[in-house]
Amino acid sequence: MVGKRVAVMFEQFGWMHIVALLRGAGLTLWICIASTILGCILGLFLGMGELSPNKIIRSLCRAYVNLVRGIPLLIILFFIYYAIPIMFRMNVSQATASLSGLSLYAGAYIGEIVRGSIAAIPKGQFEASDSLGLTIIQKYCFVIMPQAVRNMIPSLVGFIIALIKDSSLVSVIGYIDLTRAGRTVGNLTMQPLVTFLCVGAIYFVICYSLSLLSSYTERRMKIK
Repeated sequence: MVGKRVAVMFEQFGWMHIVALLRGAGLTLWICIASTILGCILGLFLGMGELSPNKIIRSLCRAYVNLVRGIPLLIILFFIYYAIPIMFRMNVSQATASLSGLSLYAGAYIGEIVRGSIAAIPKGQFEASDSLGLTIIQKYCFVIMPQAVRNMIPSLVGFIIALIKDSSLVSVIGYIDLTRAGRTVGNLTMQPLVTFLCVGAIYFVICYSLSLLSSYTERRMKIK
């Protein structure tokens, strides 16, 4: 009986609403990919900065990482979207606030992943690079980072999956991601159960596909 009711509810749901959810999923993927790229750039500088022999640079990078990791993502989004316009008298769009907040948040965590991955490389690799007379850029590009990337893939993919799920918080400031689209469709159709079953299924497909891709990449890198 319950199964028939659920089947009828799905039949009444309609493809138009599925398309609306898929558009929201597309916006979720876009902002997650963009924030991950920006977060990786920021995280690379932060991770290497935490290992810098310069005490000032090391302290500043650690302070940023500890500060951002100690603040909930929702508070960061609220601060960028509501506080910055008041403080600097400038308009911040929902997309800009969402991208900025996720990127700054991702940068702190990816910075720790980068730092830990580099720190896990045996010191002999650094000493061998120095003995060969390699410059700092050559040492990191050709010796250190290729090894660090292998170390950071599992942690990095795990964080990206968490970031995709945490990105649902941008719906609170009005960005039309998958969660926001789900709320809108649920209100229009008066079928919140079916709507959020679809939303959950889309999140699962995205995250599970990413985990499969990560496993495949790890196997390929081990083979090489």
